[in-house]
Amino acid sequence: MRNLFAFIYRYRAFLVFLILEAFSIYLLVQNNSYQNAAFYNSANTYVGKVLEMQSNVTDYFRLIPVNQALVRENAHLKEDLFRQRQLAEDTTFGRVDSVLVKPDSLNQPIPYKFIGAKVIKNSFRLRENYFTLNVGKKDGIRAGMGVVAPEGVAGRVKSVSANYSIVTSVLHSKALVSAKLKRDGTFGTVKWSPTDDELTASLDYVPLHVKVFKGDTVITSGYNSLFPEGIMIGRVISVKKESDKSFFTIKVRLAVPFTRLNFVYVIDNARQAERDSLENLVKGGEDE
Repeated sequence: MRNLFAFIYRYRAFLVFLILEAFSIYLLVQNNSYQNAAFYNSANTYVGKVLEMQSNVTDYFRLIPVNQALVRENAHLKEDLFRQRQLAEDTTFGRVDSVLVKPDSLNQPIPYKFIGAKVIKNSFRLRENYFTLNVGKKDGIRAGMGVVAPEGVAGRVKSVSANYSIVTSVLHSKALVSAKLKRDGTFGTVKWSPTDDELTASLDYVPLHVKVFKGDTVITSGYNSLFPEGIMIGRVISVKKESDKSFFTIKVRLAVPFTRLNFVYVIDNARQAERDSLENLVKGGEDE
């Protein structure tokens, strides 16, 4: 307190000048219409800029809950999309009589559920790349689930703790994705090689008699329980026919920008365990 009084006493003349100056400006503004209008217009301009800046700062700090809400909404939209696709396929192949389809058919359960998650760590320049999600067992995540980004296939859940998950990226030397050409349904396998960059992979096992064109769309085949059929993988960027090989050498530009991976969806297939156990049982019997 003593220092405050000492400061005021030391600068008393300057402080009195400021007070008198402010009082003079007040009298000038209050008693002259032109100065009054100019002052309030200027004040409104600066106040507006301050409020706009405050709003921008507030909106920035609200981005996290807004993004989380959008991810949840997109997950529901993806489920609706697959529900409609499944209904269309059932109708096409005679599993559902189109005359008997009711309006509430779209509310029927589908085996796939999409769980939104945020990528909190990601690698894409190694030989074996992984990324970490902020969801785990408490969110219903299990090892072996497929993971997709908004653009397409991203990876497969490798290990899970209570609150986090580690996902094997498509950019992994041992990752394989069952795929097909959307144009004619030819099946193949998408595999990334460490010699490729983070945007490119190979489409293997496409026979030479098949017509493959640059720009062809590559999607998931649905031949395993990880991913539903029809999820985007990428587009063909080059096709080579080599004399010493019985399959094309095809390069695919991956749809997912792994360098900017942010929000993803973990696919919970309610029928995955049943299908896997049955297929493993048959496979085990054949091995014997």
